[in-house]
Order: sequence, then C-alpha cells, then structure tokens
Amino acid sequence: MLKSDISRIVEMAWEDRTPFEAIEKQFGLDEKEVIKLMREEMKPSGFRMWRKRVNGRKTKHKTLSNHSEIRFSSPKKY
Repeated sequence: MLKSDISRIVEMAWEDRTPFEAIEKQFGLDEKEVIKLMREEMKPSGFRMWRKRVNGRKTKHKTLSNHSEIRFSSPKKY
C-alpha cells in the first residue's frame, strides 16, 4: 500500500462524517483492518483516543446512521 494511501485512510478514519464503509469502498479495508492500520500508524495514546472517539459513533458506522448513502470526500489536491 502506498504511503499516500495510508495517510488518506488515517485522515478519513479521523473524520467524523466518513463511515468505515466509505473507507472499505475506496480502499478495500474493512473496519477491523482500518483499526489494525491505525494501531500500527499511531502512537498508543493517539490510538486509544481515536478508538474512544469512534467507538459507537453513528456517523462512523453506516448501520447506526440514518443516512442511506456512503459519503467520502475525494483526496485533497496539494
């Protein structure tokens, strides 16, 4: 996986309005794989803070959300 892809996945995982399903659709990583990647890419304290933040958050889990469409933003252009 490209470094730029990893960076984008981490960015999307931190975004409140980007569900795990959008990451899976764009990059092929399911929620468990995103969690594993975040654990590998972040410091332990940052990972714990992220997990606490997204655990059960409606906007991160399509099945808990009222929205029927999967949302994700396109990569930022620099």
